This record gives sequence, structure tokens and C-alpha cells, in this order.
Amino acid sequence: MADVRVQAEVRDLTRIERIGAHSHIRGLGLDDALEARKVSQGMVGQNRARKAAGVILQMIKEGKIAGRAVLLAGQPGTGKTAIAMGMAKALGEETPFAMMASSEIFSLEMSKTEALTQAFRKAIGVRIKEETEIIEGEVVEVEIDRPEAGNVAKSGKLTLKTTEMETIYDLGQKMIESLQKEKVTAGDIVTIDKASGRIAKLGRSFARSRDYDAMGPQTKFVQCPEGELQKRKEVVHVVTLHEIDVINSRTQGFLALFSGDTGEIRPEVREQIDTKVAEWREEGKAEIVPGVLFIDEVHMLDIECFSFLNRALENDMAPILVVATNRGITKIRGTQYRSPHGIPIDLLDRLLIISTEPYSEKEIRMILDIRCEEEDVEMTEDAKELLTKIGHETSLRYAIQLITAAAIVCQRRKGAEVDIEDIGKVYSIFVDVKRSTQFLIEYQEQYMFNELPGGLGDAAAAEQMEA
Repeated sequence: MADVRVQAEVRDLTRIERIGAHSHIRGLGLDDALEARKVSQGMVGQNRARKAAGVILQMIKEGKIAGRAVLLAGQPGTGKTAIAMGMAKALGEETPFAMMASSEIFSLEMSKTEALTQAFRKAIGVRIKEETEIIEGEVVEVEIDRPEAGNVAKSGKLTLKTTEMETIYDLGQKMIESLQKEKVTAGDIVTIDKASGRIAKLGRSFARSRDYDAMGPQTKFVQCPEGELQKRKEVVHVVTLHEIDVINSRTQGFLALFSGDTGEIRPEVREQIDTKVAEWREEGKAEIVPGVLFIDEVHMLDIECFSFLNRALENDMAPILVVATNRGITKIRGTQYRSPHGIPIDLLDRLLIISTEPYSEKEIRMILDIRCEEEDVEMTEDAKELLTKIGHETSLRYAIQLITAAAIVCQRRKGAEVDIEDIGKVYSIFVDVKRSTQFLIEYQEQYMFNELPGGLGDAAAAEQMEA
């Protein structure tokens, strides 16, 4: 493995928009002074926690500090994952942000330390710069000759222009197929990579903006390029260290990324890649982009994983580690010792701890307003007040889950807006944790394997089954 291979694959995927638990989050909602706005970018409340996350974000963007770790600690439903998602959105697409749940480590067909190593390397990007020759211009005309005989290759001509010149290019079979695949027509601004022949459509020319009466929202208009058609352009690719690892450790190369079967990667491969990346950095061809690794439910990790994290955070190439937990003083998994958040004291000492607080009734109302808008549900003020009260007395998550259910009940009665009666109906159909627990306490004797005092217990239940 003399040369480290890097494959930059551009994928044109149709986006599937689904409404998720945190799909309304657009960022942390901070101003330039890192002060939290009241309601911004889908974030409400948690001002201190958001401001602290903003400081961490600034550290990440500067990229000078490696191996820092942050703990988001708070009760369930206080916005820990929302803050992590806000950080991911605020960082942008170029900064790697890897997310995982602690329990994933135990379900993978590899060692725990290998799974954590791969997660760490997914959160470290390499920005690779290279110069390439491209042809960029506005399509004047596309001529494709389609011979009657099916076995004869197609041929054609492509006329491109800039503000200063116009040139005709002969087209071969592959270029014709690429043009047809990209649906290139006269008036499009395109770039053609001379080395690979890849065609990218930048948009429509402003001169052709009146060609059609109606245009789709995805249509983008750009100016006709200036200067010569052929030019040298610096292309920047951002790939993660893990992607480079997979490409160089598998015979099928970058295709292993899509199959998902990455398996364990040998330490020798990683060492060679690290050496090569260090050379690229010295030559100015590449730079490291430290990202973020977010581990949710960190209390599910065991003592071995915590020991590994302690060592991994000391590495120069370590990303910023953000972990979250909703546990209090509890046992460290794999030991009999109790510790705050179920994390060993030596690792806790390395963490910057950000605590989240329960939402007030006013903040719950603001969050419900945002969720109603996100889920496209029209709701009366009275219904929102009732839902806010339910959220305050039970939990915010329960109240949010009732929004869509109430909207469906409203549709069944052919109503225009969700009203109090719809909220009341779904509240009676779907019970919250408190009412479910109360029901279990009242009818515990009718359930199997009950462990509460006064219940049948395992022995009595077993006797009943035998009888």
C-alpha cells in the first residue's frame, strides 16, 4: 500500500423529508455575542446550556484544541439531544459530526474498542485540495446523431460559450450518455471535468429566464461564465479518516462504504494512512478538520469503554467528544461501584459538564407552537393551552406525541382546527407514564411476575401456572 487512495463520490439522491423528533432544529439560536435568543432556530429555553454549547462550538470551529470532552447531563426530556443536533446544524456540512448510541457498540460484530475507534475516525475530516482542469460555459446547442442501425455508436456536437468566446466540441458515446443523464439542455450552465468527464449542472442562464412561463422551486439561475472556456480550478474534497481507512483496507475500495460491511481495520493500515495524511499536511495538500463525536446514553458504556475513551482523548487526532446522559448516581456498568451519571470519576474529571433544566410552562407552550408548525397542524388557542398543561403535568414528549394523533382525530370528524375535544379524546386513548404506573399498582395482582410488595411475586405466580 504505497499510495493512500481517496475516492470522492458525488451522489445525487432524492431527499425524503420526514418529520422527526428534532427536525425543527436549525441551530443553537445564538447571536454574535454567543447569547441565547429567547426563541430562535427551533430552540427554546435552556439559555445557559445553549450558551455553553456555543462556546464549545467556537472551539471546534477554530480547530486548535483536540481531545476535549463535554457532558450534557439532565433529566429526560430537557433537550440534551436537541442541543447536540443544534451543534451539528450550526457546524455545517463540512465539519464531520458522527452520532451514535452507546448500546450500538455491544450489537456490532467487532470488538468494543474497534467500534469506538471507527466512531472517533468518522468524526475527523481531511480537507484535500487538488487542482483540476475543467470546461465551464453556457450550453448553446446540443446535437446528437441517432443512427438508424442500433449497433452503431451515437455521435454529436456540443456548443458551449462564455461572455468572450464560443466553441464546438465533438461528443462520444459516454459523454452523450452523461448529458442525457443530467438532462442538459440549451441554456444550462455546466462544468465538465476534463480528467473524469463528469458533468455537473450549475443552473440555468439568466438570459434564458423567460423561456418558460413557470419554473420549479429547485431551478437556480446563474450568470454566464466569463473568460475562457477551459480553466484550472481548485477542487476541495472533505472525507473522513474512517472513509480513507475503509477504501484502503478493502479490495472493493470505496464500494465497501455503501455495503456497510467495513469489519475490523488493521492498525497497520491506520498507521500508514496517518503517516500519509501528515505528509499531505506538510506539503499543504490537506488539512485536518476536527469534528464532533456525539455518544447518547453514555451510561450504557462499560468500564472497558470508559478506559479506552480516557486514552483516546489524549491523542492529537482526537475529535471533540460530546456525551449525554439522564442518569443520576448509579452503578458503572461492569463494576459494583456507584458514580455520578454512571461515569468513572477519572473520566468525569476530563469532562466539561453542561446541565439542562426542566422546561417552564411558558417554554413548553413555545415548543408546542413550533412543533404544530413543523407538523403542519392547525390548533386552536384553547387546545394549545390544554396541551401545554398536559405537557407540564406529565412530560413534554408525551404532549408532542399527542399533536399528530389529535390532528388525525380532527380529520375524522372533518374539523378545520384541532380543538379541546380532540385533545381530550387522544388523552383518554393514550395514557402517559404516571397513569400507566397507577393502573399497574391498582391491578398488580392480575399481572405475571409482579415484584411489588403485596403482589403475588414470582413464586406465587409460578404456583398458579403449575396449577
